[in-house]
Amino acid sequence: MPVLFGGYILAYLDRVNVGFAKLGMKEEPWFSDAVFATGSGIFFIGYLFFEVPANIILHRIGARIWMTRIMVSWGIVSSLLAFSDSPASFYALRLLLGVAEAGFFPGIILYLTYWFPAEYRARIVAMFMTAVAFAGVFGSPLSGWILSRAQDWPWAKPWQWLFLVEGLPSILMGLFLPWLLTDRPGMARWLTEVEKDIIQQDLAKEEAGKPSAVQRKSGLADALRSPILWLCCLLYFTFTIGLYGVSFWMPQIIESTITQDKWQVGLYAAIPWTCAAIGMVWFGMHSDRTGERRWHLSLAAWAGMASFWAGAATLHLPIPVLVSLCLGTTAVLCVVSGFWTLPSALLSGTAMAAGLALVNAVGNLGGYLSPELFAWLKSAYGLSAGLAFVGTSLGLGGLLNWLAWGWQSRSAFASS
Repeated sequence: MPVLFGGYILAYLDRVNVGFAKLGMKEEPWFSDAVFATGSGIFFIGYLFFEVPANIILHRIGARIWMTRIMVSWGIVSSLLAFSDSPASFYALRLLLGVAEAGFFPGIILYLTYWFPAEYRARIVAMFMTAVAFAGVFGSPLSGWILSRAQDWPWAKPWQWLFLVEGLPSILMGLFLPWLLTDRPGMARWLTEVEKDIIQQDLAKEEAGKPSAVQRKSGLADALRSPILWLCCLLYFTFTIGLYGVSFWMPQIIESTITQDKWQVGLYAAIPWTCAAIGMVWFGMHSDRTGERRWHLSLAAWAGMASFWAGAATLHLPIPVLVSLCLGTTAVLCVVSGFWTLPSALLSGTAMAAGLALVNAVGNLGGYLSPELFAWLKSAYGLSAGLAFVGTSLGLGGLLNWLAWGWQSRSAFASS
């Protein structure tokens, strides 16, 4: 878990540090809000086309080798973003970054199903996904510090140093992954034979306990034919609009409402992510302990909607805006982490590998749409409209989640 946690911190940091880089890149003659929005979102187009094959490869050859390829390649591309000198080069590198990283997150979600039974999965996924929050807790001050201190560094501009410095750790960690990960419990030298048997028996019991319709869905074609899986894609789409709305635009919201000092922007941005790290772990543990999913996910989504709407209404008041960002960010991460208890209950085998990747790939198109619409709303109506849009998407996701659980209350969709 520490290895996966550290890897996802780096993955998320390299994915969204463009939000901080924007504070320096806006001085470039070729850069604008529209270029930023398109470049931020085009990352997820690469995801769309390469997530499913990447996850199937991981399922077949194991996490150690495939995760190494992913981390090293995305670290290299992330560093190369420092050499962007036009909208075209910026778009191309962001697209390539999505291609390089494709399969990492759903691959880890799949990998966790090899180790942890469903009764532990919400808390385990929540603990793993606190990496998103920690990427903000530590990455935001680091990004702000680089932008403020690199003014005097030679050879490159501060935003270029940002990409170079934050891309290198991914390359280094990726090179060590073959010695840090174990593909399956049966291969773990640090487990006794008794411990290996306990894990494998628990997982086999869970598989046998799935409804027969779920057990039969073990191939790629089964995943693509599953209407419930496509419903999961739609749910995750609404949730990722909220996640990336706040991830990409939080630095600018803070700069516009609280402080223009880049170092302080980073420190203020760490506060909502800290709240989210605490809240999402409690959320996952409480959901596992009670065995309840429907109310947990919907109420968290609606709480996020109310928080972002409140922030939109009080955008001229620094303290209420910061409070709304804290509550809204916490709600978003609770929803996104809690969501992943659902798809793994639907399918088995290759269908699970393909299904998790499909949900992440299609759902993350919300990450493409979110910055584009946010930029348009900001240009036409101001930042408050962008925040309201993020909140509305979360509210819709909460409603869809509620209706879906009611519709499928007697099916595998509800058996998490």
